[in-house]
Amino acid sequence: MKANIGIFSIIAVFFFILAVVYTWWSVGFSGHIEWTGSIALLFSGLLNGFIASFLWLTQRKLGGVLVEDRPDSDIDDGDPEQGEFSPWSWWPLVLAFGAGLFVIGLSVGGYMFWLTMLSVPIILVSVIGWVYEYYRGYFAR
Repeated sequence: MKANIGIFSIIAVFFFILAVVYTWWSVGFSGHIEWTGSIALLFSGLLNGFIASFLWLTQRKLGGVLVEDRPDSDIDDGDPEQGEFSPWSWWPLVLAFGAGLFVIGLSVGGYMFWLTMLSVPIILVSVIGWVYEYYRGYFAR
């Protein structure tokens, strides 16, 4: 976790410096501040700073060194439980297809709004199918 804190802190400082340079550069060339890029760079620095702060507070609360930070630790020393994953599941693919149709329908606008309405049932069915895939068929519990 120490490495992650360092990396996010360095990236946050980089974005803050880049925001100042970008703002100074845009004022120098055009005579006014280019707000979109300046605010985007500033918020990118803030986001990385928030992540570094959260990791630092989490490390301070846990106390001690994590298994991942010890140089003498092995892969087997970490927590083996990483959650449940279904490599045979097709529902994430269907959900991504429905979400893609939804975004395309929204981005194209007026005459393609029907595509957004068509994608809502696909999204609902895929979320329900993904949540309840262990209740039916070969993998039912």
